[in-house]
Amino acid sequence: MKRIPIFIITLVLCTVLTDSNAFALSKIGSRGQEVTNIQSRLKSWGYYSGSVDGVYGSKTETAVKSFQRKNGLTPDGVAGPATLAKIGLPAGQSSSSVTSSNDVTLLAMAINGEARGESYEGQVAVGAVILNRVRHSSFPNTIAGVIYQKGAFTAVDDGQINKPIQQSCFNAAKDALNGWDPSGGAIYYYNPATATNSWIRSRPIIKRIGKHVFCK
Repeated sequence: MKRIPIFIITLVLCTVLTDSNAFALSKIGSRGQEVTNIQSRLKSWGYYSGSVDGVYGSKTETAVKSFQRKNGLTPDGVAGPATLAKIGLPAGQSSSSVTSSNDVTLLAMAINGEARGESYEGQVAVGAVILNRVRHSSFPNTIAGVIYQKGAFTAVDDGQINKPIQQSCFNAAKDALNGWDPSGGAIYYYNPATATNSWIRSRPIIKRIGKHVFCK
């Protein structure tokens, strides 16, 4: 049998290890920009109270577990692909296509939780409101940030955002991301049959679609 030179074996092993590390998950002991991004988002949503220092310590793990429990994930404290997707971060921060896919899924989840009983136009309009907020200076500048902003959406608070997503909501998310805005530029909406907040009822109305009133 022909022997394989030891340096070739070493090279292959190093390559395998490198590829494995390239897809390592953020967990206790991890450091870097991805950890910083995780901490920053969880801190802005009220899950994390420690320093945004890029070091995945016990406080970060606890925050990740809390976020996972709230969003229907296994609370293992490890920021794997499913957790990163719901936080709105692509695994490894290296793929714009992954980012785009995460944005569609997050937006579809929110539309599904807030408007799955509405007409298709009404579903797209809810997605458009979220995107209008992303572009507005008074709100977070990411889809995940807007959706998970504390107290912003009932579907997040009551868990409806984690219901199985209807295909129409995926399609509505894509149409909203592609620029369709049936809301007319609204940054708020509410159901007048159930809304009890006097402030939201005072907002200038743009239009009504189904059960939702869209306003500035």
